[in-house]
Amino acid sequence: MSELGDKREIFTRCIYLLLQKMYADGMRPRFDKEHCNHMKNSLHYDGLAKDILLFDKDNVYLTDTDSYRKYGIFWETLNKDCTWGGHFSDGNHFSITFQGRK
Repeated sequence: MSELGDKREIFTRCIYLLLQKMYADGMRPRFDKEHCNHMKNSLHYDGLAKDILLFDKDNVYLTDTDSYRKYGIFWETLNKDCTWGGHFSDGNHFSITFQGRK
């Protein structure tokens, strides 16, 4: 398999584990629309990044980075290449490093 294919497989597994954790905590995560307003050369276009919209058990949309912190920390324990966007003011962004991009 290609390097990109391998990374996509790792990313898919990690997203699955992240969603499991969110659901176990009573959250109601949703995927954001893809390829809408991402910068040129974004990992979203490679299938290696996902923006997750986080809703709590009362269906309140949580928009602040701090609401995602627990999940960002968890995300980064799943694989050495997992990067959480909260480090650069994008709390709902979860990605896998690829070719120097995060």
